[in-house]
Amino acid sequence: MLSIPASRPNAYTGSPLDRASGRREDAEFIAAALAAPEALFVPVWRSRSLMRGVEEGRPEALLLTPGAAEAVRMAGGPWAFLGLWDGRPVFAVDCSATEDPLPLLPEGFGGFADLRAVAGLLPAGEASILAHARGLMHWRTRHRFCGVCGGPCEPRSAGNAMACAACGAQHFPRTDPAVIMLVTDGARALLGHSTRFPNSTMYSTLAGFVEPGESLEEAVRREVMEEAGIEVGAVHYHSSQPWPFPASIMLGFHAEALSHDITIDPEELRDARWFSRDEIRNHERHGFGLPRADSIARRLIEDWLESA
Repeated sequence: MLSIPASRPNAYTGSPLDRASGRREDAEFIAAALAAPEALFVPVWRSRSLMRGVEEGRPEALLLTPGAAEAVRMAGGPWAFLGLWDGRPVFAVDCSATEDPLPLLPEGFGGFADLRAVAGLLPAGEASILAHARGLMHWRTRHRFCGVCGGPCEPRSAGNAMACAACGAQHFPRTDPAVIMLVTDGARALLGHSTRFPNSTMYSTLAGFVEPGESLEEAVRREVMEEAGIEVGAVHYHSSQPWPFPASIMLGFHAEALSHDITIDPEELRDARWFSRDEIRNHERHGFGLPRADSIARRLIEDWLESA
């Protein structure tokens, strides 16, 4: 099996930010950035992002100027420095403690929506920044106490780290690696119907988290064997996709099947089948759906279809 290159970037990649990680400890720089009239703020409310045009199918990310963000910042939620966008400092700010955040914003200033529902319609840079803010604020709101001693934690590195006030332990945002793979036997691809989507007709690639002490290739082979009973040989990297929903990165692969008889794990899959290219291209006619357009799963499938 030849390696199949990624045809185009995945959703949530292509961030325009210079993360400027070397400036996070510079208190004077961060204070000046917060006060800069050109600063931008990315509000997050209960894992939702501020946008307008969602209902019309023309979503646009809304980043707030300091004046527009003042009431949101005064709500007292966590904040963090994300980086520089063409020299303009960009911050994430969480307003989840507020029951209704819209009165904190200028009138008619959009609303909060699930980023995953519209990411495929947003410009790549906007989707990436919103995903960055969402993932970091999720971590901040759920790591207020030390996992070592249980003491309260305080923000460090302009909100990109936490330090325990009791024992001094340092805590950093966690990203969980997950492998996602399209297994093929040359003419057919293996797709599964997950137990997580019982009311859907979607068949998708297999996926799972990497375990401690395991290589990515080993994780691909283990997950496919566990979920579908298929032995995998060659494994080829395709691309990656940040997936901060809440804290993962998807590592995509194409994998070669060495066996063909499927034995599913009923706790993971309701069904798994081999599909031809024709069946996948005409999936609606054959009575099943494919993964969402902004997912790396869909990209793995589409690039395999086009490789023939």
